[in-house]
Amino acid sequence: MLLLLLHKPKKGTLALTPTPTLIPILIPIPTPPLPSLEKTKTKTKMRLPYVPNPPIPKSEEESAIVDRITARRHPRPLQPLDLTLLHSPAVADGWNSFLGAVRTRTVVPADLRELAISRVAVVNRAWYEWMHHAPLAVAAGVGEEGMAVAKRDGELLLLSPPSPSVEGGTTEIPQGLSEKQWVVLCYADEMTRNVEVRDGTFERLRALFDEKEVVEITATVRLPHSYYSASSGRCLES
Repeated sequence: MLLLLLHKPKKGTLALTPTPTLIPILIPIPTPPLPSLEKTKTKTKMRLPYVPNPPIPKSEEESAIVDRITARRHPRPLQPLDLTLLHSPAVADGWNSFLGAVRTRTVVPADLRELAISRVAVVNRAWYEWMHHAPLAVAAGVGEEGMAVAKRDGELLLLSPPSPSVEGGTTEIPQGLSEKQWVVLCYADEMTRNVEVRDGTFERLRALFDEKEVVEITATVRLPHSYYSASSGRCLES
């Protein structure tokens, strides 16, 4: 609220003044809305100039790299990150191979993959990624209650009994999630916040998944980190 002090001069016009015959008038000032998790999609802008689109390869090897990236992106066009990384075709090729392997060639079920990526997006406040991957998690069968857990503020803890150094730790599985979904969410949360994962968290993950699955879940969690380092982390993106 804004307080204005007004008085009425002899000539009949209103004027601001600090005189004793002041009349207080309260004027409401609207409060700006809090940012929502579902923010409007923004266009990515890189700090480096893009290569030409379509790219102009300098060799048959580079032409093959462009073809592989274009094929994986199809039917979408090349993305801003592609057009930036293609300044180094070898790096762009490696990134494309890693991204394609994690997204399409692992045994990790779609619900676990998209929940993990969505949780990393929440922790990093990466709204664009949340808007892209949360619907994919829903399409894979995660319900409204489960998605509400995935976008909770604060750390997701997987410890029981509660540790004196980590208040509120619990192994209780929230409504709307399976045990595997909850453990993967907590694993993704902890990797994102702390890099090093507690033994208790890893033991729970290891009890539910075999070695191949653990490697692929870990790579899935690291995938958005790599993207943020190159783009949202502001190394290349402005």
